[in-house]
Amino acid sequence: MTDPVFFKLAAPITLADIAALTGAKLPEGADASLAIEAVSPLDSAGPRDLAFLENPKYVGELETTRALACLVAPKFAARVPANVVPLVVGQPYRACAMVTAKLFPEAMRPGSSFGASGIAPGAFVHPEARLESGVTVDPGAVVGPGAEIGAGSVIGANTVIGPQVRIGRQSSIGPNVTIQNALIGDRVIIHPGARLGQDGFGFAMGPQGHLKVPQVGRVIIQNDVEIGSNTTIDRGANRDTVVGEGTKIDNLVQIAHNVVIGRHCVIVANVGISGSTTLGDFVVLGGAVGTVGHVHIGTGAQIAGASNVATDVPAGARWGGTPAKPMRQWVRELTTLSNLAKRKSSGAPQEDTD
Repeated sequence: MTDPVFFKLAAPITLADIAALTGAKLPEGADASLAIEAVSPLDSAGPRDLAFLENPKYVGELETTRALACLVAPKFAARVPANVVPLVVGQPYRACAMVTAKLFPEAMRPGSSFGASGIAPGAFVHPEARLESGVTVDPGAVVGPGAEIGAGSVIGANTVIGPQVRIGRQSSIGPNVTIQNALIGDRVIIHPGARLGQDGFGFAMGPQGHLKVPQVGRVIIQNDVEIGSNTTIDRGANRDTVVGEGTKIDNLVQIAHNVVIGRHCVIVANVGISGSTTLGDFVVLGGAVGTVGHVHIGTGAQIAGASNVATDVPAGARWGGTPAKPMRQWVRELTTLSNLAKRKSSGAPQEDTD
């Protein structure tokens, strides 16, 4: 079996170019013309590779790395081996991401699975759809009547773009995605299997049965949003479901009707956001967080993984637990329970609580 190359190197990048790109400082006397061809972990990097150190846990691997150069924070520069060029920068991980994007630009967003441009054989584009120049539509994809797709966007194989949907420029929609009743901005990435714009879960419940409530809102995805595989975003019931610019959503996330998510939020896998919840800008929800409906999570708040948010969260707060509460209170309660359990298991006398 041959060993395929999935992401081709665009061109090597010199240490001088890395310094200019990231703001990293080269040591005096270093050969700035040396070229990097790959980015690798500290423990497996070779003489043409760039590595980085962000987590102090891996300082031991830094001291034995065989990379050509390594991006490090100032406090770790002295730990870099003599045969490795230290590139000193304030945010090594971010700098490494910038270099990797330069080396392998095709890895930045999904392209055509068919390796083609334009409308591929076997794609179905309605004659009333409007596609700007440079749009790629892979085999099996369906683009409905009145849909509009901006220049440079890619529609993956077997994806369905519903009637009147709008997709901006330079966006990438992966295979097997469905988009209905939605407006998608520029440079949006939607990974395979995501579902956007389907019915929200709305029923008027009663003893005669559960009456379906028509969901007549839309989904609005602003610029530079990324949505992970098999994530679902329901359209609004009587207003729009909105995801603000720059927000990053992981795989397997459920976003219900009428939810409004601010700018540059981070929502990790298996999160469930109930209807009419609002998130301010720069909110972080850890993995498997759940919210009840109609709560507000303030700007810059962070919720620990597996927590359940049942009430409003102030801006800038750090909460955790079920139900979620301020982090110090949650940790104090966990510590108290742990100490009680240790006392019981050791046979120590318990206080009478009657």
